Amino acid sequence: MPSRRTFLAGISAAAMVAAAPAIAAPIDLSRLSQYLNAMKTAQAEFTQVNADGTISTGQIYIQRPGRVRFDYNAPDETLVMAGGGQVAIFDGGSNSKRPEQYPLARTPLKIILEANVNLGQAGMVTGHRQDGVKTIVTAQDPANPQYGRIEMVFTDNPVQLRQWVITDNGGSQTTVILGDLRAGGSFPARYFSIPNEISSRS
Repeated sequence: MPSRRTFLAGISAAAMVAAAPAIAAPIDLSRLSQYLNAMKTAQAEFTQVNADGTISTGQIYIQRPGRVRFDYNAPDETLVMAGGGQVAIFDGGSNSKRPEQYPLARTPLKIILEANVNLGQAGMVTGHRQDGVKTIVTAQDPANPQYGRIEMVFTDNPVQLRQWVITDNGGSQTTVILGDLRAGGSFPARYFSIPNEISSRS
């Protein structure tokens, strides 16, 4: 039979556990998938922390599925856009009018831009945790993990995407911190037309 001291110690420990604040659970992956799928168009100001530590700012336009545009503020003369399954990087400081291009499927950003986001897909999410008021999800293409990963940061009430960090296959990281992400609205088709942008610069 336990002694009175042991019994009281057990009550005290139980009371402390009951009084401790509950640790917030991360936002459910299905809710995050629903949030991203409901986002057809959105725009925000952004701050980008580059792999070399430099900082850029600008405006981002998202049109799901498959389209995004990063308009960088001066003095940066870069324009990045995705459309037609391709990503194009236009360097205004370069003598070449042709952009650097590669398939959207080769960047983890495609996870956000897919027509049907399913973070519950086997092998996609490699990390899902709560940090204060933030839910942090690390994801990759299950079929091509060699393309790198994306770490997305969300807040709740209502759910909102706040930032992401893309780590490429070489380990370099690029962080994009979003301002107030405003959903809705429409954008000109030329915002995401790589051929149109190439033609306008020729």
